[in-house]
Amino acid sequence: MSNLQKSVLSYDYYDKRFHFCQPEGGPKKKAESLGSVLFGDRIYTSKFELKLGTKETNRVLCTSEPIPKEDATFINECIKNDYALNWVVDDLPAAHITNDERTSEEYYSIGFALGSHQGSQVELNNHYDITIDYHHREDGKYRVVGVLVTSSSKNQKDENGVGVPTGGPVVLKGGEQVVYTYSVIWNSSAKPWATRWDNYLNVLDPSIHWFSLVNSIVIVLFLTGMVAMILIRGLHQDISRYNAVEAQEDVQEDYGWKLVHGDVFRPPQRPMLLSVLVGSGAQIVAMTGLTLVFAVLGFLSPSNRGALGTVMIIFFMVFSCISGFVSARIYKMNGGENWKMNIGLSATLVPGVIMSFLFAMNFFLIHSHSSGAVPFGTMLTLLGLWLIISLPLSVAGSYLGFRKPRIEHPVRTNQIPRQIPDQPAYLRSIPSIMMGGILPFGAIFIELYFIMNSIWFHRVYYGIGFMFLVYIVLIFTCAQVTILMCYFHICSEDYHWSWRSFLTSGAAGLYVFLYSILYYFTKLDISTFTSTVLYLGYSAVISILLAVFTGSVGYLSCLYFLQKIFASIKVD
Repeated sequence: MSNLQKSVLSYDYYDKRFHFCQPEGGPKKKAESLGSVLFGDRIYTSKFELKLGTKETNRVLCTSEPIPKEDATFINECIKNDYALNWVVDDLPAAHITNDERTSEEYYSIGFALGSHQGSQVELNNHYDITIDYHHREDGKYRVVGVLVTSSSKNQKDENGVGVPTGGPVVLKGGEQVVYTYSVIWNSSAKPWATRWDNYLNVLDPSIHWFSLVNSIVIVLFLTGMVAMILIRGLHQDISRYNAVEAQEDVQEDYGWKLVHGDVFRPPQRPMLLSVLVGSGAQIVAMTGLTLVFAVLGFLSPSNRGALGTVMIIFFMVFSCISGFVSARIYKMNGGENWKMNIGLSATLVPGVIMSFLFAMNFFLIHSHSSGAVPFGTMLTLLGLWLIISLPLSVAGSYLGFRKPRIEHPVRTNQIPRQIPDQPAYLRSIPSIMMGGILPFGAIFIELYFIMNSIWFHRVYYGIGFMFLVYIVLIFTCAQVTILMCYFHICSEDYHWSWRSFLTSGAAGLYVFLYSILYYFTKLDISTFTSTVLYLGYSAVISILLAVFTGSVGYLSCLYFLQKIFASIKVD
């Protein structure tokens, strides 16, 4: 019910504190998909009677019980926090017409106001003007193609089932009985059923999305130019020079990045954790990519409620085999021998951390009596799916990874580690990691703004094509930034690249979290502790997943790059 501008808590329509009209025999719950339940959709039957073509005027829905003072205070607080009501008619959400601030174009915004407030005056909307557009098909059948609701506040009394205004708005102070009424108008429309969602799927100001995309592509082209100029040209000269040295007897010493050939593939510290994170990142990359492909092809339209969430969960679990396989290959390459622990952590570490976060935040939702709280049965279903699908596939992937021969490096590793000289300030760990994370974040931050608006302001996000292109740009940006930074480090004789390559592109996740804090202070007006914890908690989950995603891309790109360049030189 919340438009999520001043609160991230949503409530059931039939929460006892609202005292809304209930159908005879109580509301019946409609079955929802797994994704729909996780995203907080709870759909119930209502007392409204809508008959095709039958016009209604000020029909009384019901008269509420006297509303206690505590509940009146709760309703007034919800109105002050700009809460909205969400109805569904023939699987189409009820909406109100809004104008796009930039283009002045009209579009349907889902939901409508619970009430209004000006200064200290808080008014509850108790009358609903419902306008339903229907399409008459050639076969004689009718289809609902649009639902608009305008709500208003007026004191009225029930006279034989008709609401008669008595003057003034409804102001709750405690003890009042509210008469709820509604009017229905049916309009014939030429819009066919297949395009009935078009009014809802308005891409707000597409020029900004194009600007975002052009901005991202310029960053990629800039990086590609840098990689081409510095790496290909520089490396070509380096490799030619190193290989020419072999023919000269008077030159004995190596120089440049060839100096670290005996140390560059030395196993990093904590190879277990690194391999598990890289494996989980590869899993998230595959899941995101395939989900976006399905969405771009139109299989995951918002009209299919909860489909996006369900598909993401299924793909994440199915692709756990990729996590196990990549983790096993990296761990074996780095000389790891505790393969049992690697198999266990690959299957449990990242899913366990994410589930723990979500479980913890669910307790806050339960405490607040929010409809967004995931039922205990759904939680058990998720755990069951993980045990039946994700865990066996992850173990199978790890088994295949360990059965494969170890990834061989093109150069041998020396017994004694080489001493690393003092590095310039900009090549030290923290400055270089923080610099590297800016560019991947810069490639996505404009699209991120629209995605966050969609999540927290309850808007339909439909720039899927833009998002898919930004996803591709993000992968290219992460790979190129990490390769560039890696080249600068090995030229400075610093061969500790493994964790640094993961963290350089993974720092994009940190920037996303910092951006979400900025968004909290500039775009949201949240004042309660529970809403703040939930907002920061969900933002942290998104940031962690993005950091693992981008870090994995960075590490694998760097590994491929180093394998290629050291295979190109002759080493004694």
